[in-house]
Amino acid sequence: MVNSLKITPMYKLVKPVLASFFLTLLTVSAMAQAQKITGTVADNKGTRLEGVTVKLTSSKAAVATNKNGEFSINAKMGETLELSSVGFETKKIIISSSNITVELTATIADLQDVILVGSRGAGRVKTESPVPVDVIKLSDVGINTARMDLTSTLNYVAPSFNYNKQSGSDGADHIDIGTLRGLGPDQTLVLINGKRRHSTAFVGLFGTRGRAGSGVDLNGFSQSSVDRIEILRDGASAQYGSDAIAGVMNIVLRKNTGEWNITTGIAGYYDKKFNTLQFKDQKEYLTGNAIDGVTKSFSANRGFDIGKQGGFINLSFDVLDQGKTFRQAASSDITMKDGLPTNTWRRGFGDGSLQSVGAMFNMEVPLGDGIKFYAFGGMNSKNSDAYAYSRNWSAKPTRFPVKPNGSLIYVPSIMFVTGSGDTTYNPRIQTKIQDISMVTGFSKTSTTGWDWDFSNAFGYNNFHYFGHGTFNASNIGSVEQTHFDDGGFKFLQNTTNLDLSKQFGKVNDGGVKVSFGSEFRIENYSIFRGEPASYKLFTNTYGLEQAPGSQGFPGFSPADKVNANRLVSGAYGDLEYTPSERLLLTGAVRLEYYSDFGAVSTFKTSFRYKAADNFNFRGSFSTGYRAPSLQQKYFSNTLTSFSGGELVQSRIANNDDALTKLAGIPALKQETSINTSLGFSWKPAKGLTFTVDGYSIKMKDRVVLSGLFSASDASLPAELTSKLNTLGVSTAQFFANAVNTTNTGIDVVADYQKKISNTERFKILFVANFQNIAIDEVHIPDALNTNEYNANTFFNDREKYFLKASAPKSKFSTSFDYTKNKISLGARVTYFGDVALTGFGVNGDGINPQVPADADETGNTLVPEIFNYKGKFTTDIYMNIQVRKTTALIIGADNIFNVHPDFAVNPQAKWWAGDNETGGPWDGVQMGYNGLRLFTKLTFKF
Repeated sequence: MVNSLKITPMYKLVKPVLASFFLTLLTVSAMAQAQKITGTVADNKGTRLEGVTVKLTSSKAAVATNKNGEFSINAKMGETLELSSVGFETKKIIISSSNITVELTATIADLQDVILVGSRGAGRVKTESPVPVDVIKLSDVGINTARMDLTSTLNYVAPSFNYNKQSGSDGADHIDIGTLRGLGPDQTLVLINGKRRHSTAFVGLFGTRGRAGSGVDLNGFSQSSVDRIEILRDGASAQYGSDAIAGVMNIVLRKNTGEWNITTGIAGYYDKKFNTLQFKDQKEYLTGNAIDGVTKSFSANRGFDIGKQGGFINLSFDVLDQGKTFRQAASSDITMKDGLPTNTWRRGFGDGSLQSVGAMFNMEVPLGDGIKFYAFGGMNSKNSDAYAYSRNWSAKPTRFPVKPNGSLIYVPSIMFVTGSGDTTYNPRIQTKIQDISMVTGFSKTSTTGWDWDFSNAFGYNNFHYFGHGTFNASNIGSVEQTHFDDGGFKFLQNTTNLDLSKQFGKVNDGGVKVSFGSEFRIENYSIFRGEPASYKLFTNTYGLEQAPGSQGFPGFSPADKVNANRLVSGAYGDLEYTPSERLLLTGAVRLEYYSDFGAVSTFKTSFRYKAADNFNFRGSFSTGYRAPSLQQKYFSNTLTSFSGGELVQSRIANNDDALTKLAGIPALKQETSINTSLGFSWKPAKGLTFTVDGYSIKMKDRVVLSGLFSASDASLPAELTSKLNTLGVSTAQFFANAVNTTNTGIDVVADYQKKISNTERFKILFVANFQNIAIDEVHIPDALNTNEYNANTFFNDREKYFLKASAPKSKFSTSFDYTKNKISLGARVTYFGDVALTGFGVNGDGINPQVPADADETGNTLVPEIFNYKGKFTTDIYMNIQVRKTTALIIGADNIFNVHPDFAVNPQAKWWAGDNETGGPWDGVQMGYNGLRLFTKLTFKF
């Protein structure tokens, strides 16, 4: 019997199962197929990394991240990506999303500094660079010191950065300019966010390191806006253009948002040994307080997000108020070690006062399609006040206001009677300095691999002099005017850049980074005259010959007025070739044309070879140049100079002046250089890094300021001396391409960092520079080479010593920092090596300067007037206490042992003390002369 139950056909039961199976199979198959995976790679600070190798472990297919740290690769879900870059720990991740973000960790703390300067290609960790670069985090080194300005801070933390605070040096008292590797301040190019910074309108004259040069005022913008400073210690004219002979400083501005950073502090010098307050009752010197040079500062920084695509604006504001200092020898008894004769030339020797206000912004806004708009800039205003040389009635009554009968007009508010019975006054030179800057630009990372950047940078500096507490002595019978507008100078610079680059092939595997671009720059320099009373000679019928012009700093006259322009155009090409991960080769060429002297070309090549995973060789060879600045070409002034032991009226003639042509000085041209560098970086152990770099910089045709040529010298061309007499000046000097030099040296940096636990860290940093400056040749114009004396006058022995003293023969610093829980302790020991300078000598000409020995009352025994500043150590200490999560208190002292330089005198001839350019017990040497400095600061982050 057949079963009547209905049976479902098998295929109907299997059909949905098969459908489900095939659907699952298709889904798995689709998931297993390769798809486009995109991502970004950054370090632990959020800095995106270019050139990171992104490799599939299964197929070995690889790509490299672009300029914005982005990559794209075809891969399957679940596969493993391996990301590697020199200086960072290799990282592996399993793909679980089509868009990923990866953070790489530096192999040691020191390698977290990814540098941008010196390369048109990828940012790279500093120890992997083919040339030496220091990376200085201002928030780390600036907060734990009494130094509240950028220039003096760098002097203690960068091995070959040199800075000398000036006194009695006219405008140099009012501006702080640093140098690299013993060269001039205008032989270092300064960038902000990679864009050229304008220089100051000031040109250095008396007492100034880098005399005859004009550089960038590193204190001319808001310090709280700075994130870090990259110091490229290598010639880079082929990459960046003029001024980059000694190197490049790139100041990188802050980008942080969402947090207030506020710092307020106070510091003061407590020098019981040489503060003039101890002589107050003797009435020989100007005095201040027991703690002088009191400096108060306030800074605030805050960033704000713009949109949701990474846009931001970061704002900074700074205020600084710094008081005067007053220093002299500890005793007027010359038999004592710290004793010198009473200083009648500089009764107000010390640092001038300064009030500064500055603001800065830094902004970036993504516009879509890979295009970014950026802008940064700011303003800074400084008022300063410094004492000039003293005027003493007994020595120079022609410098004082007098009645028609020649008797003194005593002004109690300005003059005083000294303890020795003389009448004196101390003219004050005041300045108002304004800096304005603005940079705007657009950049894009193209999908085709071409990156471009178009920018315009505007900069302006106004340097305005005023005479205060002084007189125009030729205005017989009048003391109504004691404040004078002395005029000043301005400098404007506008730079437009277009830069393009593309990576061809794979980074570290035969790839070549090609970069090229162009630059167009407009420069303007002008001198504006002072009010007539600041420079004129008032005629009189009394037969009196009183000195004309404002005493201290005579104003600029109509003869000094100038308004000069020039145009600069240039183009460059740059290649970076990486045949393998171990080898990097670079090359660059640049051509620039100057409307006032013609064309120049330079080139550079460098390499880095990774001999082992922890050891790199590196080196470079380049030619360089520096165009003479408009300040050097067109500055002129008639001012009070020091010659033959006397204050005289001296004319500094510009390059176009008739005096200059009569002296046979040719038109200024570019300085040139040949730079070589060779060194290595080594990581022998975890947390420990060494870099050693030797260098040689051979320079030709350096611009210097000549010696003083006298109107009474019959051996000079008659046309020249006649012109000087017609102008009513005693001496003249000139700017000239006159000197060839060779700077050689070695930079050493050793860094050890140890993380003991999550709450305990230790760090030691050692930086050193050992160098030598040689003068190879001096070019003397025929018209001034009339005899051996004039040949030596052109660039005399004193000037040669002065140039060689641009940096000490050795300088090194060791800092120790220890942190546990909420307390950090630190110390820095800095050694400033030997420096030798000279005085003017008994003849006042600086040629083989010699002066009478104290022991011989006849004055017939002469000894060399060489000032040997022996090497000295200074020690700084601090304690940083995290009082609350948002608040920290820092207390400490710089130069805690109150160390001072040796006196500017031959100990055998102390009666000739003060025969130097400052007129004080010391010259402006690097370690300074103010002694122990106490400080405290409060920082707030919220």
